Amino acid sequence: MTTRKPINIPVVSAAAQEGALTESSCSNTEIAALMVLGDSMEPEFNEGEILVIEMGVPAMDGWYVIAWVNEEHIFRQLRRDAQGGWRLHALNPAYPEIAISGLDAIKGVVTHKKKAGSRKSVKYYVE
Repeated sequence: MTTRKPINIPVVSAAAQEGALTESSCSNTEIAALMVLGDSMEPEFNEGEILVIEMGVPAMDGWYVIAWVNEEHIFRQLRRDAQGGWRLHALNPAYPEIAISGLDAIKGVVTHKKKAGSRKSVKYYVE
């Protein structure tokens, strides 16, 4: 049986919110769900699986990310190269690695995936 990981939701009293209508106690991140299209990330990610993305989170080496490259969003694994730079790696060897100038190209990280139509098929990637 797979256990669900809890999501931390900040709880702030109403008194603490008085006079602070322009500020937010929430983080600046958003959650998005995207469907895998294509075979560039097989065998780990198959077409039709649903990815849960946390936007605006700092990424780390080895994490699966959504990046903005060549005027489009792309799903890849973030990897550090031998020179200290960053690359976007496709798990399918038929696709080339893409060098990026910095982590500002990373727009979100994949926290978990789920097979469409299945409630039990959840796999987590970021804790």
